[in-house]
Amino acid sequence: MTSTYCKTLLASAALCTAFAASSTFAATMTRSEYGISKDRVSADYKADKSACATMSGNQKDICQEQAKGKEKVARAELEYNYTGKMSDSNKVAIAKADSTYAVAKEMCDDKAGNLKDVCVAEAKAVHTKALADAKLVKKVGDAKMDAVEDKRDADYKVATEKCESLAGDAKSACVSAAKLRYNKG
Repeated sequence: MTSTYCKTLLASAALCTAFAASSTFAATMTRSEYGISKDRVSADYKADKSACATMSGNQKDICQEQAKGKEKVARAELEYNYTGKMSDSNKVAIAKADSTYAVAKEMCDDKAGNLKDVCVAEAKAVHTKALADAKLVKKVGDAKMDAVEDKRDADYKVATEKCESLAGDAKSACVSAAKLRYNKG
């Protein structure tokens, strides 16, 4: 592989990782869909791995790393699609970064001397940046969730304060409506 190709591969992987980590929507699936998809991921991995059997040397190692990485990313994406949790979205970004790094590092084995050292350093730098992006997106996501909760709490306090001017059943109904609207138990 050429150095330019490797740099392009690593840069696109970092970009994909950042976009994947910033995703805030996941289409949830049923338990049976999840089980079927899990089996499909395993079958795809076995097929990808067996395709590597015809290769030899470092090309075989690269192929096997690609198969492992594809499986890890697919499992992380499946989990995220099943749960829809932000933490699982972050795991997708980390899985993509780790698998891209493993493949890039394996590609560096075709080189020797300083070229190999530079290749490994570039792969590690892209990996570190991708992990930093995933961490940043996680922190931003957590901050957004905190902000939403703070706003909801403030709106709830205003709504209950408005109920204070009422009496009896009207006040109870007003407070109940505010609790329901702002998800307070």
